[in-house]
Amino acid sequence: MPRRESPLPEGDGPVVRFAAELRGLRQAAGSPSYRDLAARAHYSVATLSSAAGGRKLPSLEVTRGYVSACGGDLERWEALWHRTAAGLSAEGKAADATAPAAARDDSPYPGLASFGSRHSRFFFGRERVVEQLRGRLTDQRFIALFGASGAGKSSVLHAGLSPRLRSEGKVVVTLTPGARPLEELAVRLADHVATTPGHLLEEMRADPANLRLLLRQIVTGGPGRGEVVLIIDQFEELFTLCRSDEERDHFIDVLLLAAGADSRASRVVLGIRADFYAHCIEHADLARTIDDAMVTLGPMNSEELHRAICRPADAVGCRVEGRLLAYLIAQAQGNAGMLPLLSHALLETWRHRRGTLLTMDACRTAGSIEHALAHTAERFYEALSARQKKAARHLFLRLVAVGEGVEDTKRRIGRCELSPDSDTTAIVDRAAAERLITVDGEHLELTHEALIRWWPRLGGWLAEDREVLRARRHLTEAATTWAHLEQDPGALLRGVRLEAARPLAGSKDAGLTTDERAFLDASLAAESSELAAAARRRRRRRLVIAALAVLLVVSMTTSLLAVQADREVTAQRDEAVAYNASTAAIGLSRRSPGLAAQIALAAYRLRPGRYSRDALLSTLMSTWTAHRAETYAVDVSHDGAVLATGGRDRTVRLWDMRAPRKPRETAMLTGHKDVVYALAMHPSRPVLASAGADGTLALWDIADPRRPRRLSTLRTRTNTVRALAFSPDGQTLVSAGSDGDVVLWNTRSVRKPVRGVSLRGHRDEVRSVAFSPDGRLLATAGGGDERVILWDTTSPEHPVERADWQAHATTALSVAFNPRTSVLATGGGGDRPVKLWRVSRTHRPVMLAALDGPTDVVGNVEFSPDGRMLGASSDDRTARIWRVSSPRRPRKLTVLAGFTTAVLGLRFSPDGREVVIGVFDGSAHTLPTDFGRLVTHACAYAGQPVTHDQWRQYLGALPYRRPC
Repeated sequence: MPRRESPLPEGDGPVVRFAAELRGLRQAAGSPSYRDLAARAHYSVATLSSAAGGRKLPSLEVTRGYVSACGGDLERWEALWHRTAAGLSAEGKAADATAPAAARDDSPYPGLASFGSRHSRFFFGRERVVEQLRGRLTDQRFIALFGASGAGKSSVLHAGLSPRLRSEGKVVVTLTPGARPLEELAVRLADHVATTPGHLLEEMRADPANLRLLLRQIVTGGPGRGEVVLIIDQFEELFTLCRSDEERDHFIDVLLLAAGADSRASRVVLGIRADFYAHCIEHADLARTIDDAMVTLGPMNSEELHRAICRPADAVGCRVEGRLLAYLIAQAQGNAGMLPLLSHALLETWRHRRGTLLTMDACRTAGSIEHALAHTAERFYEALSARQKKAARHLFLRLVAVGEGVEDTKRRIGRCELSPDSDTTAIVDRAAAERLITVDGEHLELTHEALIRWWPRLGGWLAEDREVLRARRHLTEAATTWAHLEQDPGALLRGVRLEAARPLAGSKDAGLTTDERAFLDASLAAESSELAAAARRRRRRRLVIAALAVLLVVSMTTSLLAVQADREVTAQRDEAVAYNASTAAIGLSRRSPGLAAQIALAAYRLRPGRYSRDALLSTLMSTWTAHRAETYAVDVSHDGAVLATGGRDRTVRLWDMRAPRKPRETAMLTGHKDVVYALAMHPSRPVLASAGADGTLALWDIADPRRPRRLSTLRTRTNTVRALAFSPDGQTLVSAGSDGDVVLWNTRSVRKPVRGVSLRGHRDEVRSVAFSPDGRLLATAGGGDERVILWDTTSPEHPVERADWQAHATTALSVAFNPRTSVLATGGGGDRPVKLWRVSRTHRPVMLAALDGPTDVVGNVEFSPDGRMLGASSDDRTARIWRVSSPRRPRKLTVLAGFTTAVLGLRFSPDGREVVIGVFDGSAHTLPTDFGRLVTHACAYAGQPVTHDQWRQYLGALPYRRPC
């Protein structure tokens, strides 16, 4: 039977409470013996029982082992351990409060604060950078030190470079820009000359060159004085705190003149956060200067970290334990932003040291490098009363400048911006004692921006109140200006700025000072007064306006009616003239295409509309004679370079389409003995298939379109072949025609195609065939039998019929699959001669849309390669194109007219940029498909400008306006 645990010590301290929690966890786990826990946790029985003994706080590793063995939540217990450690640290702090001040502040580590000149004897690790800066200053008058937040820029400048320069006899002037950088510079320089800051400020604002004279005066003002070195630390405040673009630019100009080539008295050093580089280069002169002056401050290497950690302790006769040194170097190496956390962890470890040894246990008690800062801040916060906590929140939020596009930064404020109550004073004193904030005379600021990133509570406040903080910041600045102007009513908030601040007036927890509240109340009162006065003026104005309105209504009504009538007459006239001119342009397009385009463009600009736009596009087509007899078939090669046409003259003609506006005939194929009705281009090879009324199927090699070669000729056993189509992989060719014949050919060898199965399903001549994009479905249109049949061709040797339906009321002439979706388009006769269907191998087709417009049968439908457009050619002598991105809601793009006979076919180029149209009269036409651009640049395609006589002939008495 396991031995019972000893009772916990008396009292209610943090260690006793922690031990009680551990015992409760063990009890919840079923009270396993410590021998069982030791086997699971890999710690001795004595170590684990001591952890729950309540006499001392166990290490974090032992706590983790104990909790893991009991099946507890490791994350929760780690947080509890850190809170307990922070409580112990707070007790230690209270005990230290009675110690002399010198004993409490003798740490060689500044914590979150940067190393200053008085800490230079403790500043180690950055000797190489200090020497680099000193060397660069010897040759250059302007250098800029860039580094990440927390990389130690301020320490390098104040504890490293500044003492070195002073030892060489230089006059070093250091400052941070703040909200009024010129004022700050004047205050710092006034210490070195016999004049007032106000006088210096006036001189610098009058002429930036006056600073150069002042610096020469400082150099010559006393024996042994060397050059003046201006060190501007935290230069990013120029962009985060200074709201005046004019003062910002003036300050930069002053610095650049002070470090100019003509200057012999001064040099300038800037310390800048790296993420503000983009802000710096927005100033052209500063960008050029920084380009040659940049020094980057990266992370410390292990040797530098060793010196930075150990040498300060050595300087006061202490040592750093090896385990602690290895841990700190491992955590900080390669991460420049960790240096403030490292320094703070060392400060807290110093406070928990044993004698002269800084140990790992002391560091863990302080919260380690990851939690030490948060522990210190939380310890400070938890020690406050409820009322003080609320005031502390407002204080710390005032000390942060909310970033816009960059990280949040610290903000320097004056004590006048704080409430003068005792709570705020006590909070400032306590936070300064903990080194969370730095107090410099009448100003205070966060000791380091690491507090913004590593104190979760402050990060949470910023996330919650971001917009409120921006509004309060603007309110604070405006209230300060109002006070400086002796409460001038003209400085009160108005308009958008008042609207942004209005929510603060109704909030009881806005954290406004007495002066800010008075300023906001005065702004709201002024607004109310102005609104009341405006309301009175509006009432008087309404009475006057009402009287005038009655007098004006009659005359205005009469005038408006007359103007409206005139506009309507003008609009009707313009619409009629534009319609007639557009119609005339379409009629002219074959005889005089240049004039037709000019007339159509004039009509479109007179009255932009669908009809005038379609007429303009119709006149912009490139037209040529493809055959001297009827044309029956067109197709474009897979690379878009070759167009093939077939016709009644028993020939197939090849055209070079590399210049679509000027196609050139390259060859004429004469292998057929009768009309050529069908053409099909191979999807990936330069192979053309042709067939027609002689019942033969010919395959041609068109790799060289100027010298095509016949590859094979086959008897199809079909009297007249009306349709051809290759499968997407090119291994199957389907031919179809009279008597309902549909034949599949194996074209793996285009020189010796093999006849496959015949599909029997149509009762009349088959007019069109098409494969689905994946080649698994074949659609056939049966002409007079009005039917479309879907065949499953997954296995071309064994096709299976999947669907058979009446697609159109009188005839079904064409089928085409969308290359990107499972949508099938059909063309034929009836009231709605173009239809879209959803098809699959397992379900009956479902009609998605029925498109109207053509007034006669549609003999050909074709999708663009991207599947977004659908074209249709009709016997009504038009070609129509729709946008079908949404197949249930097709949208008409254009109607092309001006053809003298039926339009037999339409094809898109493989890139979709051109459409080719074949007409029964033997002509062919091309048109770019970017219709919007084509209309915009119509003059590039139109002919000679229309003359005055031609204008009067087609546009009547309208004033002549040259279209191009």
